[in-house]
Amino acid sequence: MSNHEHHETAHRPVQRKEMSRRQFLSYTLGGTTAFMVGGAVLPMVRFAVDPLLEKKGEGTWVKVVEASKITNEPQEFKFQIHQVDGWYVSDPELAAWISKDANGEIFALSPVCKHLGCTIGWNTKGKNEYDCPCHDARYTKDGKNLAVAPNPLDEYEVKVEDGTVYVGPIKANSRV
Repeated sequence: MSNHEHHETAHRPVQRKEMSRRQFLSYTLGGTTAFMVGGAVLPMVRFAVDPLLEKKGEGTWVKVVEASKITNEPQEFKFQIHQVDGWYVSDPELAAWISKDANGEIFALSPVCKHLGCTIGWNTKGKNEYDCPCHDARYTKDGKNLAVAPNPLDEYEVKVEDGTVYVGPIKANSRV
């Protein structure tokens, strides 16, 4: 390459590739569309994911009754829990059938029938059993299913501290 050719190429302006009007319009409309879709979709994603990312607390224990009031005969006790479902906060009233077993150990059963979810009662027919008024399901004092219902009654976790009975989360019946 001669000195003259080298000098010409060094001073030649750089050729830029120009963007056409069509490309400019495509990029502008594509960017605007992506921005608008992102603005609509991101709040929905956040709404769906936020409850999943919230730190889960341990099961809460609720004070129900003094341990001295518990007998061998099941008694129904009502209590309230604080509940947060996503953004909905409520304080529903629940119930538990609490009694002592043959060893004097306190236990609590859920009053929800395992057949179709009706509320059971104790000794309503005079047979010392839990009876369901909806479809005649029956359970023993320990919650064992006798008729109609496919499973035993659920049980609450129970702890006794300072002479007070506390109930926790529901678990599968461990007594039968």
